[in-house]
Amino acid sequence: MFFIFLGILLFVAGRSISSPNLVFSKYSPTLKIAGIVLAILGLGSSTIKQIDAGEVGVQSVFGKVVPETLTSGLNFVNPIASVYSFDAKTQNYTMSAVHDEGDRNGDDAIRVLTADGLEVVVDLTVLFRIVPSEAPRILKEIGTDYKDKVVRPITRTMIRDNAVYYDAVALYSLKRNEFQTRIYNDIEKNFKKRGLVLEQLLIRNINLPTSVKTTIESKINAEQDAQKMQFVLQKEKQEAERKRVEAQGIADYQKILSTGLSDKQLQYESIIAQKELAKSPNTKVIIMGSGKGTPIILGNN
Repeated sequence: MFFIFLGILLFVAGRSISSPNLVFSKYSPTLKIAGIVLAILGLGSSTIKQIDAGEVGVQSVFGKVVPETLTSGLNFVNPIASVYSFDAKTQNYTMSAVHDEGDRNGDDAIRVLTADGLEVVVDLTVLFRIVPSEAPRILKEIGTDYKDKVVRPITRTMIRDNAVYYDAVALYSLKRNEFQTRIYNDIEKNFKKRGLVLEQLLIRNINLPTSVKTTIESKINAEQDAQKMQFVLQKEKQEAERKRVEAQGIADYQKILSTGLSDKQLQYESIIAQKELAKSPNTKVIIMGSGKGTPIILGNN
């Protein structure tokens, strides 16, 4: 628009000094031509608008929003229209207790009260995007700052409204996935009404009060000690069973020896033992006794 107005001014100025009586009349044709060229360039640049990849554009003419969206690339637009660009890619909004980590500086985590009256601090990230065809309605009803007007307040409200159904410990452990699914469904419904799509809800961290953390740690330690004791008792039972089986085996062996071995079997076992002694490097002479006597073994020692 600037070049259009500048071209018109130059053209008017050229016409105003076109009288032959004026000293600057010789510059009149040049000013007219320059004015026409600038006006044409200005008109061309005002009627062509580039929309970047992953974005959509919305026109507003004197406050009235045009319902058609502009896609990525070059688009012909009304030269007097204002064009607003909307990011159609996946966006994220993080609310964290860590400074400079979220979309807002400082502690921006969500503090909620659970069913047992304890305060729990929730850190989370919302992944969302706008529906391209809904961009004109978003501009008309919400504006370009939809993150602060829709994403942030709805997310924080839904988390607070659903946290009251859970105890702090359950929210931290057993019911965490159920809690995340529940708030996801509520936020998704609210986003859809306003032209937004909720892609994913990431609960990054749930911080419990110090007293609750201490209680949980004590409970975990007690459970670990109980499991350790069960292991020890089981091991002792297994060792006792092993000894019982071993003792029973010895008893059965002794019973067999006392009732089942004959003199010939004993003599055979004696010969085997003597042969093993003869192989020993410490044995020099073996004097076999007569009859059933025990042999005499003479060695180095």
